[in-house]
Amino acid sequence: MRIGAIEAGGTKFVCGVGNERGSVEDWCSFPTEHPETTLAKVCDYFRDKGVDAIGIGSFGPIDLQPDSPTYGYITTTPKPDWSNCNVVGALKREFPVPFGWDTDVNAAALGEMTWGAAQGLDNCAYYTIGTGVGIGLIAGGKRVHGLLHPEGGHMRTRRHPKDRFAGICKYHGDCLEGLAAGPAIEARWQSPGSELPIDHLAWEIESFYIAESITTTILLHSPQKVILGGGVMQQDHLFPIIRKQVVQNLNGYVNMPETVRDIDRYIVPPGLGQRAGLCGALALGLEALEQAAAASSF
Repeated sequence: MRIGAIEAGGTKFVCGVGNERGSVEDWCSFPTEHPETTLAKVCDYFRDKGVDAIGIGSFGPIDLQPDSPTYGYITTTPKPDWSNCNVVGALKREFPVPFGWDTDVNAAALGEMTWGAAQGLDNCAYYTIGTGVGIGLIAGGKRVHGLLHPEGGHMRTRRHPKDRFAGICKYHGDCLEGLAAGPAIEARWQSPGSELPIDHLAWEIESFYIAESITTTILLHSPQKVILGGGVMQQDHLFPIIRKQVVQNLNGYVNMPETVRDIDRYIVPPGLGQRAGLCGALALGLEALEQAAAASSF
């Protein structure tokens, strides 16, 4: 069984091929350019791979309603040229196989639940904090969909008392993404986060905003595991600051071992490392193939 996987990011696309055990056998990446150019490179990669299904975890917002005329589209993204782009349709014309389709963060959450840090659980939250901020949610073993899909990166957050930065989100200014994404760190301090020392005020402010969001997610969604991925979270020193702030925020109200004594095992990096997104797309493709097989058996 060969499953194709696409991690469709706003900065880069990662394509790969793997199997039902979550093992990635081959992969490549390239910058996200104009849709026509980028999707042509995707097709070129998969043309000789003989895949049985393809899973796509995409930056968004995206249309997930199967009965919608724009199902499979990226919709109102601020990414230039990608608004109203029919990603699934363009690839289906080239590859007549089952397709799995979801947000990149929902896919990563599925990957972590299938093979990573949330394995054996049926409820988790996955954050990616990088070029943007996204939150993927799984509840009762199912990815959360509804009117749209979770867009937790655009929730408002209480402001850090030392922060006067206006925020950079095109839509909301000082939402979580506008205050805590990698480009927001660089815009606030005129330096990328990777060049700031670990005792810089930037990390106190960054941890505050991430912890505010996690606290809200715990109170609203009650995840059994919170997983923090993305480029910003490569700064490992953020984890203990965030955990401490979350415990302070909850103040004993959610009095569970995970949120008190075991917080180090509750708020964690991805078990799949930087492959979480690609493995998540692999899990989407596997799920699509299984659903197609079940439908054909009736």
